[in-house]
Order: sequence, then structure tokens, then C-alpha cells
Amino acid sequence: MEQTTLTIKDNSANPGPLGLLAFGMTTVLLNLHNAGFYDMNSMILAMGIFYGGTAQIIAGILESKKNNSFGMTAFISYGFFWLSLVGIILMPKMGIFEGPTVGAMVAYLIMWGIFTSLFFIGTLKINKALQFVFGSLALLFFLLALSDYTENTTLKTITGIEGIICGASAIYAGVGTLLNEVYGRVVMPLGPVNQ
Repeated sequence: MEQTTLTIKDNSANPGPLGLLAFGMTTVLLNLHNAGFYDMNSMILAMGIFYGGTAQIIAGILESKKNNSFGMTAFISYGFFWLSLVGIILMPKMGIFEGPTVGAMVAYLIMWGIFTSLFFIGTLKINKALQFVFGSLALLFFLLALSDYTENTTLKTITGIEGIICGASAIYAGVGTLLNEVYGRVVMPLGPVNQ
């Protein structure tokens, strides 16, 4: 009996640009608040729920179909980061739970900083654009923890500016990945892939 082999080709779209854009745009908008441009409002919370949260989770699920464990874990984790952050802000306002203490918020941000630092190590095998995104994001989490701990408004403003840069770098990486695929050549350099 002759055996036949069936090869299935993956023709699904790359979910990376969606995840990066969802993260980047939401990060920029939140950090415009942190930098002091406007108060916390429903625009930031809605972006956190629907784009930063839900769209990244969808992108992560799609990354699993691409056999990309790094992309799956990163996008789903940061999607739930946004949802948890919105919960931390809204639940006390809704009378469901008390708000976190300063120490609890510092612990939350430090844990995300450690998580991101470990993921930064993974980007050393990917490209310079993602190295910048994850490196600046790790720094952002630690600066947020420090500014919450010290309650220093100047540091909070500086942290917000750093966060805007971090978010902008994710937008660049997302658009760059997308346009490079569309044009079939390097339109927006992402840096060499490290081997």
C-alpha cells in the first residue's frame, strides 16, 4: 500500500502588526495622560478594553495558529495586562473592591517589568525594532513603579514621555512589519534579524 503525504500550507495573515498597533496606540494614549496632557478618562479605558486588551488577545490567539509561542504569549499577556489595568481603575469606582495600595501597585508594575525584561531576552533573536519596544517597555514599567512609589510628579511626567516613545516604537514596528509584507521589500527598516 502506497503512503501519501498531505502538506498543509498556512495562508493566514500575520497577526503581528495588529498586536503591535493595538499595544502601541493604547500605550501612547495612556502615557499622554501620564505626561500630564489630560486626565484619566473613558477614552483611555475604552482603548484599554477594546484595542489594547481585546485586539491583542485576538492577535495572540492567531499567533498560536502560526506556531509562534513568543508572539502568542506576549500578545495574550499584554492584552490581559490592559484588561487588568482597566479593572484596577474601574472596580473601586464601581464599589466592587477597594483600590490597590501604593505598595500593591508598585508590586504589580514591578512584576510586569520583570516579565517584560525576560521577554526582552527573546527579542535578541528577532529584530532591533522589537528589542527597542521591549527594552523601552521594561524601563517604562520600572519607571511607573518608581514614580508611584515616590509620588514624584516630575518623574511621572518623564515616565509618560518615555511611555510615548515606547508606544510610538511599537506603532513603527507594527506598521513596518505590515508595509514590508505588502511591498515585498524593506520599506521601513526593522533592524537585522539576529541569529
